[in-house]
Amino acid sequence: MRWLITGTPSIINSFAFFPFSFLSQRSNKRPLFVRNPRLIVPFIRTSEKNPQTPTVKMGHEDAVYLAKLAEQAERYEEMVENMKIVASEDRDLTVEERNLLSVAYKNVIGARRASWRIVTSIEQKEESKGNSSQVALIKEYRQKIEAELAKICDDILEVLDQHLIPSAKSGESKVFYHKMKGDYHRYLAEFAIGDRRKDSADKSLEAYKAATEVAQTELPPTHPIRLGLALNFSVFYYEILNAPDQACHLAKQAFDDAIAELDTLSEESYKDSTLIMQLLRDNLTLWTSSEAETSAGQAEAPPKEDTPAEAAAPAEEPKAE
Repeated sequence: MRWLITGTPSIINSFAFFPFSFLSQRSNKRPLFVRNPRLIVPFIRTSEKNPQTPTVKMGHEDAVYLAKLAEQAERYEEMVENMKIVASEDRDLTVEERNLLSVAYKNVIGARRASWRIVTSIEQKEESKGNSSQVALIKEYRQKIEAELAKICDDILEVLDQHLIPSAKSGESKVFYHKMKGDYHRYLAEFAIGDRRKDSADKSLEAYKAATEVAQTELPPTHPIRLGLALNFSVFYYEILNAPDQACHLAKQAFDDAIAELDTLSEESYKDSTLIMQLLRDNLTLWTSSEAETSAGQAEAPPKEDTPAEAAAPAEEPKAE
């Protein structure tokens, strides 16, 4: 099973729902209004001569509220759009806002990554059978999924580069956003080929290194964000750079450093930190056993991933931090 953490799950115990809006119209020549005690927005009638409705900027509180609502409804594309409004304000987000953004994109990208792996596996099976007509159809379908993956990754990377990373003030935020940048370049490298794959891998490595530099000076070894960075960075070494020795060294170092300071772990982050430490150990077990089997001439087990559909991939951070 593949795991992926990017943020603490935002839990909503109750909602104060907005009052129902109603429309009023004073004359045929005047605009319609949605009347709401929190927001009054003019809606200009559309017609063949005026097909465009102007976009009205949503307020910060409304955007956060609707993102939480979309999360509860599992409408993650809309959650993304609402959190992009918050992210574009060019300020350091709160922990809650940061995690909402991360959860939104992780769910949107996660579904497509799972689809891509399933389709790729089917494509390989059909190729081995020599079913060329089916392979052509599958290839076209896979490329459609890859286009969606690329669009999502490019979208969040633009938000990170233009707004979130320049506005980050705390060490925790800097590590979080650079790690996130490394993750999404890694997702691009998973399906890209040739120069595009190399470019994505280089940018992912650069982002992970930038995050690690800040983490080692500003976050304790037991901090869940620092541990999550080590977990995903080690997966990058193993899967993208095909460097199992470096992957194992990084994962073991992070685990050992955290164990040495386990008595200083706060109650607040105990659950998250110990979970990621377990995932680091699971990956080390998987990778070392895979290397031993390969040396003995046995087939290497397929790597575990972070989605239920794939039972054997290196664990990344769980989906919710």
